Amino acid sequence: MSVAAPAPAASADPPVEPPEPSRARRWRAHLAVALLALGLAVYVTNGLWRDPFGNGLSDNLGDQAFFEWLLGYGVYTIGHGSDPFFTELMNVPWGVNLAANTSISVYTILFAPLTYLAGPQVSYVTILTLNLAGSAFAWYLFLQRWLVRSPLAAGLGGMFCGFAPGFISHANGHLNWTAGWVAPLVVWQVLRLRQPGRWFRNGLVLGLMLAAFFTIAAEGLFYTALASGIFVITWALSGPVRAEAKAAAATVLKALGVTAVVAGALLAYPLYMHFSGPQTFSGTGFNQRYFAEDAAAYLSFPSRSLAALFGLGSTLGPNRTEETSFFGVPLVVLIVVSLVMVWRRAEPGRRATLRAIMVVGGLFLVLSLGPRLNWMDAELPIPLPYAILARLPLFDAALPLRLALVVAAVFGIVLALVTQELLDQRRVTAATHTGMTAAIVAALLPIFPLPVRHQERATEPAFISQGTWQRYVSDNGVISALPFALNVTADGQRWQAYTMARGGPQFRIPGGYFLGPMTTGEEGREQIGRIGAPPLATDWLFTRAALYGYVTELSEADRAQARADFDYWQVEALFLPEEITGSDHMVLFRNAVLVTATDLLGPPEKVDDVLVWRIRPGVDPITR
Repeated sequence: MSVAAPAPAASADPPVEPPEPSRARRWRAHLAVALLALGLAVYVTNGLWRDPFGNGLSDNLGDQAFFEWLLGYGVYTIGHGSDPFFTELMNVPWGVNLAANTSISVYTILFAPLTYLAGPQVSYVTILTLNLAGSAFAWYLFLQRWLVRSPLAAGLGGMFCGFAPGFISHANGHLNWTAGWVAPLVVWQVLRLRQPGRWFRNGLVLGLMLAAFFTIAAEGLFYTALASGIFVITWALSGPVRAEAKAAAATVLKALGVTAVVAGALLAYPLYMHFSGPQTFSGTGFNQRYFAEDAAAYLSFPSRSLAALFGLGSTLGPNRTEETSFFGVPLVVLIVVSLVMVWRRAEPGRRATLRAIMVVGGLFLVLSLGPRLNWMDAELPIPLPYAILARLPLFDAALPLRLALVVAAVFGIVLALVTQELLDQRRVTAATHTGMTAAIVAALLPIFPLPVRHQERATEPAFISQGTWQRYVSDNGVISALPFALNVTADGQRWQAYTMARGGPQFRIPGGYFLGPMTTGEEGREQIGRIGAPPLATDWLFTRAALYGYVTELSEADRAQARADFDYWQVEALFLPEEITGSDHMVLFRNAVLVTATDLLGPPEKVDDVLVWRIRPGVDPITR
């Protein structure tokens, strides 16, 4: 199998092999790439590092709050022996199916000591930074092991894979999608399955990897498995390597059998919870036709790039966190030219590998366009292949435009291959070398990333941090900040996250930012997903006041409805901090929330730095 040969060249081997680099030189190269990747990752996330507690990602404060909540829940899980895949702390009285969300359970447990000592805010930016750096470094190691000899070629390809526009975009909140290191590690192990005599060990390792990575990036793992399968099948059907593939088939199948048994056993419970557990749902809370790649986005520049500084950024993505392609015309042209150049110089065995890589890239590009073709922000009446897949299991819970992240990996591989060709200078003319080198610089410079945007966010109230809240709610009782926690008003969820991270007493909250069923209770199993809990009249009063400053004159019917809603949530107290945070520098109308709450519940009690309303008998603040 050409792709599995130790560090093969990008095309036919030269007449005389260059000498192998010494172990010391290899380690120096590894260290240089690792430090460069870490430095670039810190540069991208520096706004959070300046003040992890006071700064948040302005383009996606909601997702950041959700992942900080998960990190706090990791400490709570260890301390209370709770279920990592289901929680009753949010969305009272129904709870949240974390397996059907992005639970990142491995991260929450591994980083629990840091979360306990420094807080979810520090754990969050640490994981985000290590994800970006680790992705670039993992791809570098993969490329040098399987496809190119030169550390420079592997380093360029790896850095692109780790910091491609799509991954910089997902750095706005997503600890799952920035874990791009999952793909090269899984593909590396897949390629090792053909090793004779090691099918049991290799299958066992792959099974363990799939079980662990499922909780970190389930959707990304699905895409990686799909891409690996397409690659292997396409490669195996190529004439020059068909006999080689046939000889390895039995070993690979035995290894996959072991993988299936190991991964199946370890994932039995999380998979049950994901597909059939309480509060599960079909699909997602997002429209697949909206979250599809605009074909013109492949030719555009991302909003966080050097090109954007000169007014060349694009708004063709559904939001700044989902700019998953945005390679720009120069890079797309460079990739096409590079493929032609590498193909012409490749021996038959290497062409089988190149063909499989191109098939993967082409298929994922087409699928990323979604059910219908979009061009320049307009949906055209042209059906595309994803329309056939959209309702199938797994595909129905995926967002098509994220398939473009696989295309980014293919682009990184091609960059490594063509760079190796240029470094083998006797294989190209001086003019070609100079021209292609200039083209690589011209293609990559415009998409060089800018740091992710950040903003100040409300600091944790002393009412929460000092534990005063315990005087106003019973053990494991329900209390909520105003407005109720949502993706656009996520402070209340953060206060709960920080409380969980301290490992002490805990409260529950109604609502929250998560994915759940359209309806509550058992009937929710038949519903498609939605963002957050189905709103009731009372929480909508506070949300509307916060977002729009809308204050309505309340009637006795409104007050009666509020009493019923509070009973439904089992709420014992509500509190309003001095400051509430909105995404993307949005100004929220705190005074409108205060007026609404006072009209509904009467004058509040000033406690520490918040205003408190008692809703139902809880704990006597004098005796507790």
